[in-house]
Amino acid sequence: MNGPLDEGREESGGDDGQEWYGSPAGPESRLGADRREAPRIPGPRSAADDHGHDPDHGHGPPEPGPGPGAPVDEEKPPSHSVLKSLLGAWALSACSAGETEAVEEHLGECAPCADEALRLRDAVSLLHTERDLDLDPLLRFRVLENCLGRRPARIPVPEWASPYDAETARLDALLRDIGKAEWNHPVRLKWFDGREEAHRETTVAGVIGHLMAVDGLVSAALGLDDPLGRDAPHSPARRSERFWRSEHPPTAEEVHELWRDQSHTLIRTVSFASRGVAELSVSYGDFSLPLRDSLLDRAFECWTHADDIAEAVNYPYEPPRGSHLHRMVDLAARLLPSALAGRRRAGLAGPARELVPAGSPGRSLRLEIEGAGGGDWYIPLDSPAALGSAERTVAQVALDRVEFCRLVAGHVPPEEAAAGQDGDREAIRDVLFAAASLSRV
Repeated sequence: MNGPLDEGREESGGDDGQEWYGSPAGPESRLGADRREAPRIPGPRSAADDHGHDPDHGHGPPEPGPGPGAPVDEEKPPSHSVLKSLLGAWALSACSAGETEAVEEHLGECAPCADEALRLRDAVSLLHTERDLDLDPLLRFRVLENCLGRRPARIPVPEWASPYDAETARLDALLRDIGKAEWNHPVRLKWFDGREEAHRETTVAGVIGHLMAVDGLVSAALGLDDPLGRDAPHSPARRSERFWRSEHPPTAEEVHELWRDQSHTLIRTVSFASRGVAELSVSYGDFSLPLRDSLLDRAFECWTHADDIAEAVNYPYEPPRGSHLHRMVDLAARLLPSALAGRRRAGLAGPARELVPAGSPGRSLRLEIEGAGGGDWYIPLDSPAALGSAERTVAQVALDRVEFCRLVAGHVPPEEAAAGQDGDREAIRDVLFAAASLSRV
């Protein structure tokens, strides 16, 4: 439509007697002389405008303009209604340079038009197909983390079970964000078998099935149903293999719901149980852990495998919150003396040098974990029953918190761990290898 853009008209001293504001025949407009640059959005107009006179004066000829030599009035700025009608074109970047300047100058003075312009510009930005309409993948984790830290539950989760509650919730959020096709995406599980790195190929669905199978050991200890049945083995590796080799495995959606329901049932059960349930023994075949440590171990494995999935599907995933990660590191540090003794019995570590009575300070290594959730631990070197001692320290190892957890998970070979080392080289090597040997499939 090629109608006028303003309600009024401009008078000048030309021979024509009158000129419409912005018309091709008039002087160059403040909003641009070339009206073909973009589709025009006409402002309000009346029948009087079409006839070129004020309706109050009937149908007579227009009033004469100023005579020769009279001063010419400066061009009037566009009215509010005209500038408001241009907001849509401005949001689409369809205005000329002059129009853009006029609109933006007006937006700095008119709050209602400024609000409308922002709404239109936001709406236009959604029309760009190259823009990703998905929310920031980390947004859900940040909201979840905030809720876990601030919202009190009606039935409070025991403090020792909160890491498992948090990590299962974070993994569930990741699984809900990925597409259905990604459930069959290949994932490589890695661990250290005591001598070298081992690995096994599975899928995202296979990883969740593995977590569900091992969590079944905790379910059985609490008297709940074991997802693999009553005759299922206690070894985590054998349980996982039974799930992976089943003739009729559940679908991806089914395994997700089964694992999710299982984790919720575990949290609900320990929340309603008596305080003594924390010391209930959970058997893993060749070793056992009290329930409080078992759920901490399951939280660590949940985070580790969630990170495996995130890496496989190119999804951002952050470490646990500092207080939870500190507990995971503490569990690994408490298990190191027994792991070191086991490697020594298998001939994979150096011999004990100074045996001391149980409960007495012994030769120790200082383990310094840096970052949120870190700290210092003193690891007895010669007997798992000895006490770690700052005074008996013969070596020191410093590791970043995530690097240490990756070492314990078997994702970093012990000889490649980026560690700050000082002191007895054999003690350092034995402890790093013992840390890696804590991993399992």
